[in-house]
Amino acid sequence: MSVSRRTVLVGAAAAPLVASAARGQSNAARFSMHYAPHEGSFASRGGRIEQIAFAADQGFTAWEDNEAAGRTVDEQTQMAKALSSRGMKMGVFVASMPKWSQSRPILGANDGAEREAFLADIRKSIDVAKRLNATRMTVVTGFMDPKVPIDIQTARVIDVMRRAGDIVAPHNMALVMEPLNTRTNHPGVYMQTIAQGYAVARGANSPGTKILADLYHEQIQSGNLIPTLGMCWDEIGYIQFGDNPGRNEPGSGEVNYATIVRWLRGRNYAGVIGMEHGNSIKGRAGEERLVAAYRTIDAV
Repeated sequence: MSVSRRTVLVGAAAAPLVASAARGQSNAARFSMHYAPHEGSFASRGGRIEQIAFAADQGFTAWEDNEAAGRTVDEQTQMAKALSSRGMKMGVFVASMPKWSQSRPILGANDGAEREAFLADIRKSIDVAKRLNATRMTVVTGFMDPKVPIDIQTARVIDVMRRAGDIVAPHNMALVMEPLNTRTNHPGVYMQTIAQGYAVARGANSPGTKILADLYHEQIQSGNLIPTLGMCWDEIGYIQFGDNPGRNEPGSGEVNYATIVRWLRGRNYAGVIGMEHGNSIKGRAGEERLVAAYRTIDAV
């Protein structure tokens, strides 16, 4: 995670929270939406379980852990117990991610072996989701194949996402496909916009296949955030925040997240909002700023 160039102005409503965070005391005011920090958001407070406890004390009601599938069963069980004891929801973990160094998988290629490997990842992730009480799992649909027409690749991605969605849907779970930007972070990926994710999700036509709307990536790739969310709303299964440039907390960049929160409230969004970003300042000062930034946008 990179460091942003701007700071956040903390409103009067956030000041008591910052003081409370500095003392490590509980803040009784729970956020009105399910913002989900992740391991590292509050790194100065200790390990994963200590960070979950600290997040709950600051009023957060959800947690996100991209790496959960790679943790031991004991670690997964401990995290689930920690979340349950504090009344917190589990957000996403990654069910299938490309091998970035190899620019793979290529789900639209002529060879179907990578599609079968992708489906094997999905099957293995079901037990992880059950242990964590998770209902959403992130998938990244791989890279482009320059030798295959884009329409053929799209048809193949739709087919494999239909099969994958049908694997998880009987368990009341959904895979959320994450479009990634190609301009700053992930050149060459197949799925690049929320609108493209919408086309795949509609084609897959499975309750187990939805879109992860990461607004950091969408702002870089396309912008027009609220109209895009509105047009694609019935296929969006999860949302993540992160400001641009820098991929840090709201208020550190150009995105008006207070307006987006107001819009999400108007849609009665009750799902998790992943805090898929870093802190613009290191250490405890950055952690306090992170909490205050979410207090500011939550107060709209």
